[in-house]
Amino acid sequence: MASGTKKSPNPLTARSGPARGTVIGIVAVVLFAGLVGFGVYQAQKPADVVVPPNATAAGVPVGNPAAKATIDIYQDFQCPACKQFEDMSGQTVDQLVAGRQAKVVYHPVAILDRTSPDRYSSRSSAASACAAADNVFPQYLKLLYANQPTEGDPGLTPEQLTSLGQQAGAGPGFAECVSSDRYAGWTASLTDQASKDGLAATPTVKVNGQQVQNPTPDALRAAVSAAQA
Repeated sequence: MASGTKKSPNPLTARSGPARGTVIGIVAVVLFAGLVGFGVYQAQKPADVVVPPNATAAGVPVGNPAAKATIDIYQDFQCPACKQFEDMSGQTVDQLVAGRQAKVVYHPVAILDRTSPDRYSSRSSAASACAAADNVFPQYLKLLYANQPTEGDPGLTPEQLTSLGQQAGAGPGFAECVSSDRYAGWTASLTDQASKDGLAATPTVKVNGQQVQNPTPDALRAAVSAAQA
């Protein structure tokens, strides 16, 4: 799948940097792959679901549970537009969480396995669940995007996924968790539920259930401020 070949008629603001204006165009391409990917995933969904520690059946919560604003981020670690969102707005999300203005729930769905020769979307999502179990999910997320493979090429190997977990501060059981694909059922269930909830593209960002159509840093701050009012 070729990503980012069509520019959006409403590009991100110039302050976001030259590459960031392609985010919405890439999302439009990911939309088609996502629709197909969801159908494939529903057919292959494992029956057993083990929810990782520090996560829920719906995702990985981070931040003050009492915060009035909840940011839901639906992402696929193979998705180029998701990396661009993280590069553009990840620091803003971190600041909102650190300032106790919002909590975030990460939903690492797997909708791009069909574009990967080795199910990298699923494998990286399951590995991120291992990171959640070791309470290093945010750190691991950033490392996954910093080392994101080219879409359509083989993904990171289990050994590489494990090495990134060690860099993030994961414990000694992380390697076995990744190699056994322990949380594959959680990934599948998460993806299936996102499909039932109407998700069709990644990244999708919501604040208190309302989608932020163009999730620039300013748009996220404005949405969180409105949710706190």
